[in-house]
Amino acid sequence: MAETYVYAGAGMWRGGSRSGVFRMKLGPGDLGGGFAQMTAGLPEKTSVHTITVHPLHPERVFIGTQDGPYLSEDHGATWRRPDFPDHVQIWSFLVHPHQPETIYAGGSPVSIYRSEDGGAHWQRLAQPVLAEHVKMPFACRVMRIALDPQAPRNLYATIEVNGVMRSRDGGESWSDCNAGLLRLAENPKLKSNLGSGSEAEGMLDGHALCTSDAAPGAVFLACRMGLFRSDDGAQSWQDIEVGRFSPLTYARDIRPAPQDPRRLYACLSVHATGDTGSLARSDDTGQSWRRIDHGVPIHATFMQLALHARDADQVYGAARNGQIVGTQDAGKTWHEYRLPQGCEDVYGIACG
Repeated sequence: MAETYVYAGAGMWRGGSRSGVFRMKLGPGDLGGGFAQMTAGLPEKTSVHTITVHPLHPERVFIGTQDGPYLSEDHGATWRRPDFPDHVQIWSFLVHPHQPETIYAGGSPVSIYRSEDGGAHWQRLAQPVLAEHVKMPFACRVMRIALDPQAPRNLYATIEVNGVMRSRDGGESWSDCNAGLLRLAENPKLKSNLGSGSEAEGMLDGHALCTSDAAPGAVFLACRMGLFRSDDGAQSWQDIEVGRFSPLTYARDIRPAPQDPRRLYACLSVHATGDTGSLARSDDTGQSWRRIDHGVPIHATFMQLALHARDADQVYGAARNGQIVGTQDAGKTWHEYRLPQGCEDVYGIACG
């Protein structure tokens, strides 16, 4: 195991919750000295919604905050706000797999930004014009952006709470593609209404999506009602029925392993503020799943996972209450870490 930095981000959506970006350094045979808050260059109160480590330049780290993106080029030791056109919340990043200096960011209210110089300067792309299928008491946010590796001008994004949108021109324009999700929401088992008045709300409560080289044309979605798959560019969707393999089905994250695109990981929990969670893995592109975190009980909703771009053995996950779990030996053993007391709204985790 080479030297690794693990980053976690906490928001400040609950009164008194401690927020910011935290970093832990791990070395070979080293379980780490714990997380320290990294504040140099950041506002005094920074709500961190997402973290991304550049896969080719691990010293370059991006965080999405309540005031746009911030960039570090020294493993999080110092931060600066890049040339960014707006003051909006940022909830997601995507580093283009074939053009590593091209980076996308997803915002709230729903918006898409692009940098073509590694994150130094950004431009806002055309405003997505989407049907408002449900109305929530907060502005919708772009939670994840994914690119079709076989057709890189095809982009997908999932929105909390308004389903999925698609671009066929590299993000220059976007279209609504929720007809298939709305059809699934007619199934009584997939109905959920917490605040909009619509029982389609749960299917449109998108948290993450991904694509995989091992499944050309497929899109995988993690939402309130579970894990779903489309094989036709998000026009229709099938329920993966992860409940066949797990008693926990509320899904916050799904990602392919960088070293093996057949392998998918997903974060599963009971609901948004539950008291348990689990990390599931599929080795057959989502056909079957099994729980892989063992020996370290997770005591809150499992929000997000981090996969190391150069070391397949390293996997980390963040629970909402500040509990971090990780393995450095492909799941044979797991270790628990804690963010400082008061971190109660942990959204993001990354490593590299």
